[in-house]
Amino acid sequence: MDRSRSSRGTPPRAALPDRIPRVSRLVLRPNRRRTSPLVARLPRPREALDACGRAVRRAAPALATTAILAAVGAGLTLGHDFLTTSRRFAVADVEVRGSTVRTADEVRALLPFSRGDNIFRAPIGLAESTLAALPWIAAVDVRRELPQRVVVELRERTPAAVVAAGELYLVDASGRPFKRADLARGEGAGLPVVSGVPRELYASAPDEAAAQVRRGLEVLAAWTDGAADGRPAVGEVAVDRRGATVFTYDSAVAVRLGATDGAQLTDRLARFDATWSALSPDERARARAIHVDNDIRTDLLTVSFRTN
Repeated sequence: MDRSRSSRGTPPRAALPDRIPRVSRLVLRPNRRRTSPLVARLPRPREALDACGRAVRRAAPALATTAILAAVGAGLTLGHDFLTTSRRFAVADVEVRGSTVRTADEVRALLPFSRGDNIFRAPIGLAESTLAALPWIAAVDVRRELPQRVVVELRERTPAAVVAAGELYLVDASGRPFKRADLARGEGAGLPVVSGVPRELYASAPDEAAAQVRRGLEVLAAWTDGAADGRPAVGEVAVDRRGATVFTYDSAVAVRLGATDGAQLTDRLARFDATWSALSPDERARARAIHVDNDIRTDLLTVSFRTN
């Protein structure tokens, strides 16, 4: 049959490829959306006011803090300028208290400021360090008393004796020298002299030198306590490793005490009192030395007299 014959004798038709469209269905077209004018895109006045209000409320604490700091800074600057430049705070008086070694004018001349300077610009710390470096000053206090006064209060070292160590030096109760004695100014007048401590000892062993001076001061104090019993005034005490020797002020009688530790000093001063009271006025005037340091014969005392 025609249909079967055609299927047997006729070769199969080849598959045709898919048709490619002449024009793609995906067509990119330009954006033809209509743009609105700038005025239309701006926020409405009400919306703009609300946004500004919210921004101001959020920034209000920072703005207030900044304003306060600016006001405080300006106030401090103006206040500083007023305090440091106004003639109302110019130093009109520098009062010096407690100075006996130097006059008030001499102390004022040492200060790093003077009358007329601004009281707030006056270097108080430098003034204190300058005065504290002076040898006779033990403590110093410089303070402002507004509006125009500065007070300088000094506490001077109290000299206990004059030490003869090559030259004359003032020493305090600790036995340490703090300045050279200016005899022209009357320094050391009326003070006893402690001798026998070599200058080299102060350089090599200052503690030992100070201990010897303190021993001499102890002898002086013990001698003075008995002055009411008729002991002559003392002018000098010589100390060394062997003990102490007292020289009376008027006739320079040498009283050899020897060791002065503990009760020994009291006992030997009692021996001197007994000997001195036994001497006549003429013998006292001619006496040159009295030895009360005999530890073997405590009942034996030696008195030497001048021959002329």
